[in-house]
Amino acid sequence: MISLAGKAALITGGSRGIGAAAVKLFAQAGADVIFSYNSAKDAARQIEQEAAKHGTRVEAFKADVGKHEDNRKLVEHSIKRLGRLDILVPNAGVWNLEDLPIEKMTEKQWDDMIRINLKSVYSIIHFAVPQMIKQKSGKIIPISSTAGQRGESFHTHYGASKGAVISLTKGLSSELARHGILVNSVAPGWVATDMSNPVLESKTGKKMAASVIPLGRPATAEEVAGPILFLASDLANFINGEILNVNGGSVLCG
Repeated sequence: MISLAGKAALITGGSRGIGAAAVKLFAQAGADVIFSYNSAKDAARQIEQEAAKHGTRVEAFKADVGKHEDNRKLVEHSIKRLGRLDILVPNAGVWNLEDLPIEKMTEKQWDDMIRINLKSVYSIIHFAVPQMIKQKSGKIIPISSTAGQRGESFHTHYGASKGAVISLTKGLSSELARHGILVNSVAPGWVATDMSNPVLESKTGKKMAASVIPLGRPATAEEVAGPILFLASDLANFINGEILNVNGGSVLCG
């Protein structure tokens, strides 16, 4: 088992899906974890209780990570409660179920996607980096997507937001390396979570997953959380600026 004993981690969007799986896996590996949630208070409390069974400190904090001020409070709270900040996983994000042709996509739909999927990543990193510079160490692992590598028709605002996260990861990896801070991204493909299950559980979705994913199925949230844990661990101390694809072979690029 990979050990994160003594490490302090902050994970955004930790009340469901990949974020929740990462919170539980990090706690199992020995890390103290603060995670954010927005509206799913009951789910956050359940994750908090499940993860805390491993004996580390696990706390939920309500924040809209699309808001700069909320991210400042989230980072300050995390440092106050944990004493330091070793690992940051900007995970919170949204995806729309309905197809949106570019000519029908509204300004609000575009702005909301960019605010939650991209601004939130910049914002939380902006507030976390000073502490990591002070410590002369840190791991930052933004969650992107295969959609950011290949694009996604009828969901172009989503693909654009995730492509920007990939570019941000690569730029920051060079910028922050001199401070001992490593920046790598995990890029999932289709994952069976509450956000995507309405598509994946449909007859068309099942057929699509079987045809485009060589392994024949979508990932579980736990199968994405494992690579996040790896990048957060000492096993990845010489990996920087990489995009780790977790997609069952559906998009063959790095």
